[in-house]
Order: sequence, then structure tokens, then C-alpha cells
Amino acid sequence: MPHIKNALIRFRIIDRMIRNPYKAYPSKSELREACEESLFGSTYGDHICDSTIEKDLFAMRMEHDAPIKYSRKHEGYFYEDPEYTINDIPLSEDELESIRFAVQTLQQFQEVPYFKEFGSAIDKIATRVAVAGTDGQEPNSFIGFETAYSSVGNQWLPLLLSAIQDKKICTFRYASFKSGIAKPRKVLPVYLKEYRNRWYLISYDVAKEDWTTYALERIEDLELTEASYILIDTFNPTAFFAETIGITTEKKAAQRIEFEANEIAAKYIESQPLHSSQEKLAPNHFALTVQINEELIRALFGFIGEIRILTPPHLIQIWKERINKQRSIEKNGNTI
Repeated sequence: MPHIKNALIRFRIIDRMIRNPYKAYPSKSELREACEESLFGSTYGDHICDSTIEKDLFAMRMEHDAPIKYSRKHEGYFYEDPEYTINDIPLSEDELESIRFAVQTLQQFQEVPYFKEFGSAIDKIATRVAVAGTDGQEPNSFIGFETAYSSVGNQWLPLLLSAIQDKKICTFRYASFKSGIAKPRKVLPVYLKEYRNRWYLISYDVAKEDWTTYALERIEDLELTEASYILIDTFNPTAFFAETIGITTEKKAAQRIEFEANEIAAKYIESQPLHSSQEKLAPNHFALTVQINEELIRALFGFIGEIRILTPPHLIQIWKERINKQRSIEKNGNTI
């Protein structure tokens, strides 16, 4: 069993804490608690003491040229160069060995129901680590993974997860795509969901008196209040998203949708179903029962020119209107 280099892990935890703009100038005790909680699940100082953090800070300065300074005014640590991050430094062999050991452990539990949904993520990490440093070559030169280009809003994940677990009411400002104006919101957070590399919060909006989905990337000034909430009905994410594609759910019944696809598109659709309700009625004839939302329409438009909507009439009308609008844009050069 490879030896886990806890110091290397602590360096990265400390780096993350110092770079966090939403909780600047962490104190020595806060750094110690964060390291101990991440490594041992406790914060009582039984495993990591203040002197250990002092040695870590010194080692980061000496070994990694970390521009760590102490602010007497704020009684905490900061980077003199705000652009610095230890993540820009290549992983050492010790760190890679630690990651390999962790991944090997996770792989033993891939078939356990609790971890099944993370199977592909574990496989990605395992593959990436397996080829790291092979023959001195950069792995990206012979293997490419899907990349998320935007991580805006991800900084809210730990705070929202804490709010959900502790059932704390949250407040924030939110700007919709339509208005672009940030307005105050007060919500009861219940669930976080990732869709196409973006995170969303499902919550009960106090003012709207209804379930509402908020994109984390458009949340500003998030705060947890001291007030707790109690929900009469238990939120069931499986039932909530059962009849939808994507993240948008509406108070309307799911509809049966049927469409035909050409031979090539049919193979894609069969190999990667659009929804769990998808049925194959004939070689090129499919059906699914879902709510008609924007995510469904965009998914179908990914096969434009290769499929024909058969039913329901409402979806056929939407399909025709969008095709006609595109033709008008191309013909007349109209602005979108």
C-alpha cells in the first residue's frame, strides 16, 4: 500500500482556503480545521495541530515559492500575488501515487449502488492518472476528455450543500436571462443537480410560493440565514425529474411524443436514449413520454434534417415555427 503524503494534500487544502474570495484571510486555526476535516473528518485537533500548519506554510514558501503573507489587520493569511495557485505546479510522483491509491480504492466500489452514478467519473480519473507521465510525454497529446469551459457559480456548492444538509433558509440576488436584472430571492434549498457541466439549485421560493430552479452561475451575494425550515412534503428528486429531459420542470402532464429518424440518426438515438421512457416502436420509429420543455426541443433539434415529428400536434407546430424562423434569418439576414 503506497504511503499517503498528507502534507501534499494539506498544501492544496491550504491553497484553496487562501484563494477563496468569499472567505478571505483564513486564520491558522481555520486552516487547521479545514485540513483535519478533509483528511480525518474531525476538527478537534486530535490529528493536526497549529505547529503542523506553521510547518506547512513554511514548506509551501520554500518548496513551491508560495507568496504567503500574514495580514495583521485581517488576522489571516493571503497571497501577495493574487494570481498564484499551487495547482499550476505539476503533480509530484508522490502525489500521483496517492491519487492512484485513492482511485484504486474507489474502483473497488464502482458497482455499489451508492457510487454507480459516479462510475464514469472514476473511470476518467483512473485513465488520466494511469497515463500521467508515461514515457515523459504529456497525456493530453494522446487522450482527450470532455472539458467544461465554465465553472462560474461552482464556488457556491459547499455553502449550498451545507444549507441543504442543515435545512437553512438562504438569500441571494438572481439575474434571469430575460431581464438581466438581479433581484433578491429567499429560498428553502433542497437539492443540487448538475446538467451539462452546469449546477442548479432546486428550492422552494418563499415569495413565489412554489418550487423554482436557479442556475448557480447567476446567483450573487449568497448568504445562509440562521433560520431553519421544515418542509411538510419530503422532496423526491427521482419523482421531480422523472418526466423531464434536462433541468426544467413545469406543472403540466407529460405527453407521448413519437418521431421517425433516418437510419444513421436512429442508431445514435438507440445507443444514447433521449429519456428513460424511450421506446423503439419500429426500426426507425421512436416514442417517449416527457414534458415538452426547452431541453427536449433542443435535444431534438440536434437531429434536424434527420428526424420527423409525428405527434403531438403542439410539438409539430413548435418544430415548424423554429424551422421557418431559421429560414427567414438565412434568407433576409434578420437579426436573431
